[in-house]
Amino acid sequence: MKIFSSSDLNFSEEAIAHFASSLENRGKGEGIKIGVRKAGCSGYEYYFDYVDSFDSNGVIFDKNGCKIFVDNESLNFLKGSLVDYEKDGLNQGIKFINPNAKAVCGCGESFTI
Repeated sequence: MKIFSSSDLNFSEEAIAHFASSLENRGKGEGIKIGVRKAGCSGYEYYFDYVDSFDSNGVIFDKNGCKIFVDNESLNFLKGSLVDYEKDGLNQGIKFINPNAKAVCGCGESFTI
């Protein structure tokens, strides 16, 4: 496993601040895991989880001291994406701007490749 900063997956400052705050509020953990799995109404969906220990099947992005783990398979779907955090009225949350997604479902939670 290697730790590096790369342009393969980009994170907005707002997203990093959100992840760091979530991890701090949890009170423990090594970082955040971002991934893609088969599910949702369009075929694939994004998911997030806390990481208490990193495994060797992925990449760690270290952004402003916040570590984000992405497994190798998910990274193939996410290359070139921007992970952002948006606030729109009462709605707020992580948003993926993924150039690999051909279509996104109406709920914005899943996509097709």
